[in-house]
Amino acid sequence: MTLKSTLAGILVAGSLAGALAGGAQAQTLGIGTMGQGTSGYSMGSAIAKVLADNGVNALVQPSAGTSAYLPLIDMGELDLGIANAIEVAEAMTGTGVFEGKQLANIAPAARLYPFHVGVFVRDDSGIETIADLAGKSVTYGYTSQVTINRVVDAILASAELSEADVTPVMVPNVVRGAEDFAAGRADGAFFAIGSGKVTETDAAVGGLHFVPVPDDEASVARLQEIVPQAYVTTIEPADNRTGVDEAMPVMAYDYMLVVGAHVPDETVGEIVTILRDNADVLAESFGGFRGMDPDDMIVDIDVPYHPGAVAALGDN
Repeated sequence: MTLKSTLAGILVAGSLAGALAGGAQAQTLGIGTMGQGTSGYSMGSAIAKVLADNGVNALVQPSAGTSAYLPLIDMGELDLGIANAIEVAEAMTGTGVFEGKQLANIAPAARLYPFHVGVFVRDDSGIETIADLAGKSVTYGYTSQVTINRVVDAILASAELSEADVTPVMVPNVVRGAEDFAAGRADGAFFAIGSGKVTETDAAVGGLHFVPVPDDEASVARLQEIVPQAYVTTIEPADNRTGVDEAMPVMAYDYMLVVGAHVPDETVGEIVTILRDNADVLAESFGGFRGMDPDDMIVDIDVPYHPGAVAALGDN
């Protein structure tokens, strides 16, 4: 985090300390997100705009990643954040990436929308199932995005495969993985479905497709044994879903709005109510929100939600 952004965070925190007692109308809420150009930043910006349009001031505070801003929410220096369900559960329980670094003062406030992911391969590869990846080279490692290793492990496990059954191509992040794939160094690469980088890679290699995840009960159980917050859902082709040429089951996990325990229940209730009632406006600002279900904003991710969110949305 830069000195400039750190000072900005301190200033925001200072203004919040004096404003919390005055109700949501008087606050400037700090929203932690990934850096500019990421989907997390776009989500946070869309949320900040909708809140501001409905009388709740909010300021996006981008940083290097969830490991940087979730602790700030835990300490009360930021109020809200964007994170996936896997990260939220691990942070709250002090497991996985957050082993020994439990964040006891954060909680999910709302499910934003499902995030669809998968492994893509070249159209001429002959790979049509996850089981076909056995003996093939697959991007792995993800030293800058460590949660993704477990996600890839879960996808492989759905077909009774593991890292030992493929040839790992070590990459620091998904972008580098796509680039190595395009350069011919990997037979399969992990990425989020609907990302612009997938469309770019498709053009570079002359055609690619995502590999469907098996959706029978046993396969899903193996996947969820590794990532309990994930699930398998069927998606349809769409203009922004390069590599999805027909209806297919894929792995998904949810993006969540995270809130600090210091934020009053009534403020959290007001925030989630505004988001629920403006789902269509959110979708206009950022396409990912087209997957948001206003009637299903509290889902089980194995950790408790903020009580203000439960009071406003109901315990689904």
